Amino acid sequence: MKFTSAKITGPVARRLGTGLVAGLVAGLSVLALSACISNTPEKTENVGGTSNAKAGSNDEKGDTVVIGFSAPAADHGWMGAISEQAKTAAEAYEDVDFRLAEGTNEVGLQISQVETFINDKVDAIVLLPFDGAALTPVALKAMEAGIPVINVDREFNDPNAARVTVLGDNYGMGVSAGEYVCEQAGGKTDAVVAEIAGIDSLPLTQDRSKGFKDALAKCDLDVDNRVAADFTVEGGEKAASNLLQAAPKIDFLWNHDDDQGVGVLAAINNAGRDEFTMVGGAGSANAMREIESDKGVLKATVIYPSTQAADGIKLARLLAQDKAMSDLVEVTVPRTIQLDAPVVTKENVAEFLPTAFES
Repeated sequence: MKFTSAKITGPVARRLGTGLVAGLVAGLSVLALSACISNTPEKTENVGGTSNAKAGSNDEKGDTVVIGFSAPAADHGWMGAISEQAKTAAEAYEDVDFRLAEGTNEVGLQISQVETFINDKVDAIVLLPFDGAALTPVALKAMEAGIPVINVDREFNDPNAARVTVLGDNYGMGVSAGEYVCEQAGGKTDAVVAEIAGIDSLPLTQDRSKGFKDALAKCDLDVDNRVAADFTVEGGEKAASNLLQAAPKIDFLWNHDDDQGVGVLAAINNAGRDEFTMVGGAGSANAMREIESDKGVLKATVIYPSTQAADGIKLARLLAQDKAMSDLVEVTVPRTIQLDAPVVTKENVAEFLPTAFES
């Protein structure tokens, strides 16, 4: 098991989460990421840090807290960005001692990483589990030891295993993609719609497809051609090639994932197809640059934030320092925070590019 531990100091290069909107479950209003800091943050040279923070704000330096972080291996762009942005968020604070566990897809190893955090008596743990169900018992153990756990992206199967859960919105991704297609179809009910999903056995893929189907139904459209890939470039290219052979005409195509979208776009270019509008998913930087250029079929992508763990770090610091989200009247941090799934087009791409991940 490998850990790196260091006292984080120095200014942060950029503020994470600009333009990112967070939806709070349990009827709370939509909040910006800056809600984790203060309502009127000071503009200082140390953006997001503590040295020049406004007195009394959540960014003001407090007692040093130790935050442990564990996530799966960075085997694709989105997951790599998760860990990198968590680290960057920690670097914003002089009062955070950040313990980064080596990314792993081995459940046993990730469990032992969390057990090490428990034995080290860290102040909080931010955990994106490779398998939510498998990591539930050790997360419960941490909570029982008085260490708050912030569960990111893949939920535990016991709500008591986390003090806070930070989620993306997979169903909402499908809805956003479907609503965009409906808008672009402009009432044309015979438009041919295709879908390239991720791994069909995963609940997240099922949620995305259901949201897409439900949104299309509102404008009397449905999915005419559907294939599933595996969130890889190779899988995306193979699935897209099969789809394009089976569907001689397409008006709209939604691809669930921009990492596999690299392969999807390659297949589209190889086939010489350009008669349709493509929508991506997750929000990679290369997809956004393609949208910005406005030269190909890719015209939009739907965000699945890679800033979730960065939000988790900020929330862990608040919990460990006994603070709350200052834009809320509530005096404690909420139990669940679900992030928005906005559509990125050439009109708003500049807002989202700074926090996008590289495929």
